[in-house]
Amino acid sequence: MAQHIAQKLRLTAALLGTVARKDLAAAFRGVNPKTAFDLGRADKWLQGRAQPRELSVYDDWSKLLKLEQPGAWIAESDLPGFTAAICARHGIERAELERRVGAQFETASGHEERSLGLALAGTYACYSRALSPYYRGLLIRGSLSIETGPGAHGLTAAYREALPTGQLLLGGLMTSAKRGLYAHLKETSGEAQFFLCLFPHSRPGSVLGGYLCGTTIIGPEPQPSLTRILMIRLRNPAPERWGGYLPPDGSIVDDLASLGVAIEQPEMIDRQLAQFLAGDSKDGGASQIPPAEFRGILDVFDRHWLRHSD
Repeated sequence: MAQHIAQKLRLTAALLGTVARKDLAAAFRGVNPKTAFDLGRADKWLQGRAQPRELSVYDDWSKLLKLEQPGAWIAESDLPGFTAAICARHGIERAELERRVGAQFETASGHEERSLGLALAGTYACYSRALSPYYRGLLIRGSLSIETGPGAHGLTAAYREALPTGQLLLGGLMTSAKRGLYAHLKETSGEAQFFLCLFPHSRPGSVLGGYLCGTTIIGPEPQPSLTRILMIRLRNPAPERWGGYLPPDGSIVDDLASLGVAIEQPEMIDRQLAQFLAGDSKDGGASQIPPAEFRGILDVFDRHWLRHSD
């Protein structure tokens, strides 16, 4: 039974000096042009989510490492035995090979992070439900700019809305993880803060979507609010005056067309976008907690706390 395949592949890659998966796949093709080791499945094998089923892959692997043992041995051997065999065959100390594995993992992770940053970088036209009670039910347009910075995790985001009271500009770090894309944005010259919780990025990266959480900016009192948000990637930056509230009868598709994103079947897509942004809202507005409801609960527990404070 095959075991420790992901670790064995990483040891093999470190031994051969193949940093990228495509280089490892090319090495397999070097010993067998018709090898069943392909780049697509190699991702799952290296992540430990699957393992090669074809015995020919292990036979090619044995040839690649110039081992006397057959391919079946590579599949079934324990990790210490496999490591000892390739170290002895290639005259390398085990500690040195393990050091290479660690260094290669850091390098590969850095390459992937930088690649993701380049894939995300750009300008996005954003659509979400207005948080202000004065504009409840309307959509508000904003622009998001994602840039890469120094270091493996150097993603920064800047979000802008054109409000009746002036420009709202927030910025902060953006973090990509397996389960999502996150950004904590703070107003550059004020106290406003938004948090973005988005679906994981997928290539080619034409759209991002998820939730925006924050408090109302325009209103008689701040209200914690939550709204769905869509971010459509633009090929060119939006005009500086673009943004603000979309008229009640406004079309997102028409608005995108004015930014150079022409979509076929506009009526159907408009309905699809509107349905996504409305979510489970009963009146088409953002999800908000009426302050009076919270104050009622606050009154109960404040009184209880004060009665038992002695």
